[in-house]
Amino acid sequence: MSQRIAIVEDEVAIRENYAELLTKQGYQVQTYSNRLQATAAFEERLPDLAIIDIGLENEIDGGFVLCQTLRGLSSSIPIIFLTARDNDFDTVSGLRMGADDYLTKDISMPHMTARIAALFRRIEATAKPKNQDEIIQCGQLTLALERMTVQWAEHYIDLTVTEFWMIYSLAKTPGHVKNRQQLMQDAKVYVDDSTITSHVKRIRKKFIAVDPHFDCIDTVYGMGYRWKL
Repeated sequence: MSQRIAIVEDEVAIRENYAELLTKQGYQVQTYSNRLQATAAFEERLPDLAIIDIGLENEIDGGFVLCQTLRGLSSSIPIIFLTARDNDFDTVSGLRMGADDYLTKDISMPHMTARIAALFRRIEATAKPKNQDEIIQCGQLTLALERMTVQWAEHYIDLTVTEFWMIYSLAKTPGHVKNRQQLMQDAKVYVDDSTITSHVKRIRKKFIAVDPHFDCIDTVYGMGYRWKL
């Protein structure tokens, strides 16, 4: 059975365009124009993945509220914010509320479908036996590539898809500086420099939450970031 994607977007043309393109990719797609409509549908049956705009009709932050509601119904459903609002505050707010990814509407369809596929792959991979996974070890850091999980000193770190690939990019070549362009390419995300900075800050906070002495992500001013051994 094909996977079910819910699109919550108040602009008709955009909503129908995404729905048509994702249907052609083989997904089942349900669309909703506002938060209340989507909430009622989700309470009756959960989608396999949700794509949500932040501003929904007369609710400027309706998507944030919907994300919290959906996360309350399921801790594992992938949630993507797809919005025209590209700033640090909204990005960090969206990820803090439990979204797995934050994309802007200028993203190309191939890149968006790649991100959707990556989220589904992560869900599917969690059901696989651990001995089938490729493991990368770097000091106290452990990355499981198929399952897309990260552990620090045996504590799981809850990262989004973007954050996972950024950590992978840094940890696979410890000591080497990665500029923001390289991090974007590895994470398959195309955003401005300030958004990359926000992602790095968010990643650091997640590691520090389990280890207050964590300092392995080094900022090399004017160049980028590196993973310290």
